[in-house]
Amino acid sequence: MPGRLLSRNGRRWFLVVHIAAGGAWLGLDVALGVLVLAAVTADHPGTRIVSYRAINMIAVWPLLTVGLLSLASGVVLAWRSKYGLLRYWWVAIKLALNIALTALVPLALRPTVLDAVDRAAAFSASGAGDLSAGNLVFPPLVSPAALLVAMVLSVFKPWGRIPRR
Repeated sequence: MPGRLLSRNGRRWFLVVHIAAGGAWLGLDVALGVLVLAAVTADHPGTRIVSYRAINMIAVWPLLTVGLLSLASGVVLAWRSKYGLLRYWWVAIKLALNIALTALVPLALRPTVLDAVDRAAAFSASGAGDLSAGNLVFPPLVSPAALLVAMVLSVFKPWGRIPRR
C-alpha cells in the first residue's frame, strides 16, 4: 500500500468532496437531459435555440469540473486507503468509468454542443437550417447510467481483489 493512510477526518472530508462531486455530476446530467428533451420535443424553433444555448452554458465546463474533482478525490481516497488504487475490481472499474466519462466531455460532448449552438445561431440569422438534437440525446442517457453503476459499486464493493501477477 503506497504511502500513509488518510486520517479519519481527512478521509471523511475527501469522501464528502467525492460524494458532492458525484451528486453535482448527476444533477448536471439531469439538467442536460431536461434541456435536450426540451429541444427534441419543442414545436417552436425559439425553444430549441434557447435550449442549445443553455446546454452550452451548463454542460461542458461544469461537467468537466465535477468530473475532474470526482477523479482527484477518488484517486486520493483509493490511494490513501486500505483499498488501494488498483487492488480491487470495484475501485478499478470506478476509476475507468470516471476517466472515460470525464474524457468524453471535451472530446465528444463539447464538439457536439458547439455544433448545435452554431446551427442554432445560423438558424437565428437566416430563419432556416437544421435544429435537430443529433448526438446530444446520448450523454444524458449514458452518463447517469454509468454514474449509477459507480454508486452501486461503491456500496456493494463486488468481485474482490484483482489477482497479482
